Amino acid sequence: MGVAIRVAGEADRELVVRLLDGAFQDDPVSNWVFPDPAHRRATHPKLMAAFTDAVLAEGRIDLAEDGSACALWLSVPAGNHEGEGENGSEGDGGGADQDVPAQLRAAVDPDNERVELIGRLTADIHPEGRAHEYLWMIGVDPERQGEGLGGALIESVLDRCDRESVAAYLEASNARSRALYERLGFVLIGRPLDLPDGPRMWPMWREPRPGRQARAEG
Repeated sequence: MGVAIRVAGEADRELVVRLLDGAFQDDPVSNWVFPDPAHRRATHPKLMAAFTDAVLAEGRIDLAEDGSACALWLSVPAGNHEGEGENGSEGDGGGADQDVPAQLRAAVDPDNERVELIGRLTADIHPEGRAHEYLWMIGVDPERQGEGLGGALIESVLDRCDRESVAAYLEASNARSRALYERLGFVLIGRPLDLPDGPRMWPMWREPRPGRQARAEG
């Protein structure tokens, strides 16, 4: 599918936040973090804004030119990645002076321990050692889902991963997204993460496929 893609900047912040909020309002993990629907509607945008700010500062946000979808990526170097993870736990290794999940909870929803817990749990399962591209989140306008926009955004980065022999990693938060990622070459690594009294998440890894890119260009 031909999708015009550009890199988002600060001027796109509110658009990205709206996309993520709409895409994840009914996601199983968001429902677990904010089980009360009224509280979720009020607070969920603040969490999406925090994620957006983190990736604008430290990573890259790819945005469909028509504003229908976005993908948040972090380039993770080789080494120990403790302190990183989906839902607010990205950082530079984390330490006593940079407890990102706790800071996120304090900023977004101080009385909600799950805001902090999701960051700690995903950090615990994040693979260490090899450099990789980390797909933190991908959001598609609910009215445009099913059109292949998410796959097109992801493949644009996977093509670069294949050219540069770089792996990719993500955590799938629902069965539908897991099926998409499997079609794109991701496989489950380790054990799924079962959130306490909540849904399951799947850590997934994709090895680069240089031959695939070469054939596509040949």
